[in-house]
Parts: sequence; C-alpha cells; structure tokens
Amino acid sequence: MSTAKQQETKGQQSRTVAELVEYIQALTTEIQELYCLDAIPWVIGVSWGKDSSAVLQLVWNAIASLPPEKRTKTIHVITTDTQVENPIVAAWVRQSMQQLQSAAKDKGMPFETHLLYPAVKDTFWVNLIGKGYPAPRIRFRWCTERLKIQPANTFIRNMVRENGEVILVLGMRKAESTKRATVMEKHEEKRVRDRLSPRSSLINSLVYTPIEDWRNDEVWLYLMQWDNPWGGNNKDLFNIYRGATADNECPLVVDTSTPSCGDSRFGCWVCTMVSQDKSMEAMIQNDEQKEWMQPLLDIRNELDIKDDYDKRDFRRLWGEVQLFERNKDGKISVEPIPGPYTKYWREYWLRRLLEAQTQIRQTAPENMRDITLIALEELSEIRRIWLEQKHEFDDSLPRIYQEVTGEEFKDPRPGADHKLLGSDEWSVLEEICVSDDMHLELMAKLLDTERQFKKKSKRVGIYDSLEKCFDTSSRSPEEAIKNAHLKRDLREAVIQGDIATVKEKVKQLTLGDAVDEGKSESDKPVTWGKMKFKK
Repeated sequence: MSTAKQQETKGQQSRTVAELVEYIQALTTEIQELYCLDAIPWVIGVSWGKDSSAVLQLVWNAIASLPPEKRTKTIHVITTDTQVENPIVAAWVRQSMQQLQSAAKDKGMPFETHLLYPAVKDTFWVNLIGKGYPAPRIRFRWCTERLKIQPANTFIRNMVRENGEVILVLGMRKAESTKRATVMEKHEEKRVRDRLSPRSSLINSLVYTPIEDWRNDEVWLYLMQWDNPWGGNNKDLFNIYRGATADNECPLVVDTSTPSCGDSRFGCWVCTMVSQDKSMEAMIQNDEQKEWMQPLLDIRNELDIKDDYDKRDFRRLWGEVQLFERNKDGKISVEPIPGPYTKYWREYWLRRLLEAQTQIRQTAPENMRDITLIALEELSEIRRIWLEQKHEFDDSLPRIYQEVTGEEFKDPRPGADHKLLGSDEWSVLEEICVSDDMHLELMAKLLDTERQFKKKSKRVGIYDSLEKCFDTSSRSPEEAIKNAHLKRDLREAVIQGDIATVKEKVKQLTLGDAVDEGKSESDKPVTWGKMKFKK
C-alpha cells in the first residue's frame, strides 16, 4: 500500500498518462491487500455514473487478478432506485446490474448485486400526493433521507448486524466540489489507514475511497482506455453524459453531508432543489428521440414554484397553526407556516402524474413504453392515507385513476373496498355544509372517526380522537390563526413577565374571542361554533 500512498500527493496535480498507469497498478495492489487482509465484507455503493463505475471496475480488475482460492469474500454491489430516477438513467442502471450479476456468475467472481428501493411509505409520491408534503426545498429537504439514505443505510446496518463490521467502498472524489473536499478531509482526521475512514452515522463501518484524488479527465481516461470487464460498454455511459450538461453524478447517499443531486446527470427527474433541470432539458433538446420525456419536465417545472402558499393548508400536517416571522421586501410580518397541499392540489398532482404516464406509454420508444411513474402499491398507500388519516371518505383516487387511464383501479390491499361511507355521503355532506370547507372537514372527520372505531372490538380512545377533530378543525382559518397569535403573544408576555398582558391573553383564550367588556351580548362577535351548532 506504500507505493499508492507515495503517489497520492500528485493526485490534485497534473498527472501524465504513464503516471496514471503506474498509480493504477499500485492501487490494484492496495485493493488486493485490503481485500485479503480480513473477513470483513465489502459493500460497493454505485449509482452507475462515471465515478462509481470507475471504482467498481478498479475493484473487479483487482480481484480478478487474484487466484480463485483467494476470492473468498463476497463483495456486495448496491444501487438505490428512488423510483423517480431519470428514465434513461434508470434503464441504464437496470441493464448494468443485470450484466454485472451475469458476468460474476459466469466468471466465478465474488460479486453480488442488490437493487434497493425506499419503503412504500417513504416514496416520493406517497409523501407528496398522499400526505401532501410540498415539493422539496433547501430548508425542507425531506426526500434525500427517505429515498436514498434509509434504503442504503438499512442494508449496511443489516450487514453489520450479521458480520460485526463492514467496509463501504465509494466513488467520492475531492475534485467534485469544495464542499466534498472539506467533508472528506474532516473524515481523514480519524483514519485508521490509507483511504479508510470511519463514519459516525454508520456504526462499525469504514469507508474506502480509492479514487478520492482523481480528476474528472482521469476518471474518463480510465473508463475509455480500460475495457469494461463485465461486458458493459463505457462508451454508452459517456454518450449519456455527452447528451446533457457536464455535471457530477449523483453518488450513493449515506448521510446528509452529501450535496443535492439536483444539478447532476444522475438525479431524480422531479428534483426541485435547483432552479431548473438542465440535464433533462439538454437531453430533450439534443435528441429528438428523447422528446417523449417532455411531460416529465413539465411536471417538474410546475412543482418548482417557490411561492405555493395558495396550494397549501394554513395548518401544519398534524392540524396545528404555527407562526413564523416573514421578511418580505424589508417588511416583517408574523404569518402561519404553510402546511401540506390541500385536497384539491393533491388530487391535481395525482391526475397530472397519471396523465403523463399514460401519454409516455403511447409516445415513448418501444423499449420504454412499460414505464411506471407511480406503482400500484404507491397508489394503494395514497388511497389509504386519504381515507384513514385525512378522513376523505369520498374515495376519489379510484375515480381519478379510471377517468385518466380508462381502467378500473384494483387495490391490492385486503379489504380496501369495504366501506360504510362513500362519494354519495360526501356529496350530501357538501350540500349540508354550504361551501364551508372547515365545516365539511370537521363533519367528515367526526363521521369517519366514528366509522373507524365502529370496526374495533374496543372503543378505547374514541373521545380523545373526537376531541382532536374539534381541536384541529372546529375553527375557521381566520379564528385559528387569531388563536395562534394569542398563544404566541401569551408566551412572549410570560417570558417578559408582563402579568397584565398574561391575564388579558388568558381571558381571551378562555372566551375563544377577543371581546370588549363594554359591549352587550348582542354586540359580541358570533363564533363559528355558535353559528353552526346553536340551532
């Protein structure tokens, strides 16, 4: 390992082809020694972009040079499919995984492939369309943890549980960005040996980064001049990159220090972490055969609206109004934190997605017409969330699915179609509530809560559940926001020790309205509750 270490200082400088060849030979020896050193299993995280492909090829060639009797340790190759990957890249990944597994079996190589997926409850569309999570933003990057980190970390932790330790091999390079270099240098401080660093987020795991000091051109030189050993074609990979911008690939993500994939070639087609998806735009613009992806780009651009408050609830996901100080054009205002997408917009995004899927299946090339933008299991989970958590017993998902696709929705969840309330009851309720959305929501929650408890053998907790319905839905938006302001003012008064203000705010919260003492009963404001329930 000493030879490779000696040449590491040249990594960030201009390295000649001869020096690169010599360095690769030294690195091959380093990989072989590390592999044969102990029984700790290896996990190679790949996205099948240039960097991870180069690392996988380096390790394969190094192990292939060992005598068969020394290839005793299985090397697990993992790839995370977020299920919202760029379709071109997703097809490339599936093909590469199949080629690698087939070649490993034919050549007696100790490689085993694993295509990982996020849990259904964590997928992009279940969270956005089902729960109503807004499109990801820098301050609310909810997607990375669910779609990338958890599937990979779950696999790695299972390996640690079975074997005690694991070595994770990644294609991270310092030349990718200043931020990446800083993170890698921080981990170097705790290194146990050359290019082998511990990760605090993954107990008993060491990260090995063999090409950490390579430049972009060296990665491509290696991929173009050294044949792909498992039967793939690295020129096809180069063509994928050439069809778009020269951004970095989206690496295997194992913690939140990894930058967003939004600018990369190998990212999600729905990514709103950046202002525009330059790679997909370039693909469509540079190749007429990829124009079929335009509906995906349209949805992505439509999701990428910074000021989407009109599409979202005035309460947080759990039904509470929370306030924040907003600075707009130098003016400070205290406003509610926008919550999840409303029922209308969640149904809207479902319809748009199904329309795009239907259109692409008709216009895409033959080899892409089986594309699935949202799986049946995701649709089933979205339907369950709408029915059981959001109490929307009109059950609109099957209707929307049939209207868009022309096919009947067949829910795989047992007992999903057994219900006491449906669209007819919802229509009657809408007429009774006379276009009062909050009244409709409260009535729906109360009725559906009773329905859910009716199916249980014991009705323990029903009063708490009914009370929660009133807590979250019995006030109009104006009254709920006003109440949140009163509570905020009360907290500030308590902190400042303003007893008079505390008494006044407590009184207002108790009465439910800010009432002038000098006014008669008839002059006092009529609350929503009195208006709806007095009769």
